[in-house]
Amino acid sequence: MTTPRPTELSADEARRIALRAQGFLGAPDRKSGVRGILRHLGAVQLDTISVLARSHELIPYARLGAVGRTTVEQAYWKDTHAFEYWSHAACILPVEEWPHFAFRRRAYRNRPMWGHELPDGAYDQVIKQLTIEGPLTATELGGAKKTNDWWDWSGSKVAVERALMYGEVVCVERRGWKRVYDLAERAIPSDLLHDQLDDTECLRRLVRLAGQSLGVGTRADIADYHRLKGEQVDAVIADSGLVPVTVEGWAKPAWADPAALATPPRGRHRTTLLSPFDSLIWERARTERIFGFTHRLEAYVPKQKRVYGYFAMPVLAGGRLVGRVDPAREGRTLVAKQVTLENKKAVPATAQALLEAASWVDCTNVRVERVDAPELREPLTQAVNALLS
Repeated sequence: MTTPRPTELSADEARRIALRAQGFLGAPDRKSGVRGILRHLGAVQLDTISVLARSHELIPYARLGAVGRTTVEQAYWKDTHAFEYWSHAACILPVEEWPHFAFRRRAYRNRPMWGHELPDGAYDQVIKQLTIEGPLTATELGGAKKTNDWWDWSGSKVAVERALMYGEVVCVERRGWKRVYDLAERAIPSDLLHDQLDDTECLRRLVRLAGQSLGVGTRADIADYHRLKGEQVDAVIADSGLVPVTVEGWAKPAWADPAALATPPRGRHRTTLLSPFDSLIWERARTERIFGFTHRLEAYVPKQKRVYGYFAMPVLAGGRLVGRVDPAREGRTLVAKQVTLENKKAVPATAQALLEAASWVDCTNVRVERVDAPELREPLTQAVNALLS
């Protein structure tokens, strides 16, 4: 069998394909809503940081606009439409993909070393308690920690997290950011509750899903999406349904979703603030390659060493990343603590993104504090005020 000749894409075509694949180009699918976004992306990353909102809320907001935050939570968790598991990181995943993470559950079961020691009897006790009492948090299972140190887990927390990794227990929702655990046999539909697929079938599916969600990507991009190993991608990519392409300016070969190549990407561009954990930009090297934009989360960087701010959110407008906003909230005011703009042309879009975000989180005012280019602070403030009036 001959290998098909790679399709040649310009850098601009690749960028637009990626934007459409991630739901930022063309009319948003409001009918499918939040659940449609989850299935379209294949994974929505979770994170503890909450500034405007938590990241898993920001993902559908960035694509659909001001969807209600309660609506977001219900869409994920009600009627067993999703489960939480380890993908790109801790992610919300469509429930129908449960069988395709069997390879990872098997790997965890065969893992020889763990960071926390499992006390004798703790695992059986957790399973027994969940069986009798139903869905519970780690606190309700006997306590999440032995001390105030975040890493010092209690025996019941170690046990229930081990059970989650093995697939015997599922996180069925977050309650006050705490995981709520239940038995997989109750939480996962019976037709999906199996580990029958071998590793090759699982990997082939996840590689194809990653390619569809990215539109076009290198081997490293595709591997990173669900945190696969490069050799795992290599073993299945030829049979994944993705097709080889070359992209102008990309040093490495790439693969694309055939459906993404079938029609040229057209439509309206979304203007919005992006979570640093958004799958459009969560891989730094890819973001630099596609957008020429250096993106780094600085929440864990010492304050004096931060360049762009604690939770700098890239501004997407016209299919480009045109700046960053480090936001905060003070009562009913959204505060742009630090704003970095590529140029003056980015001012109107940034003002629009700030106003929409403010409205979404029930803020009635926006205050711009610092702009890295001081001469742009007044134009941005004026643009914001004009939209407020």
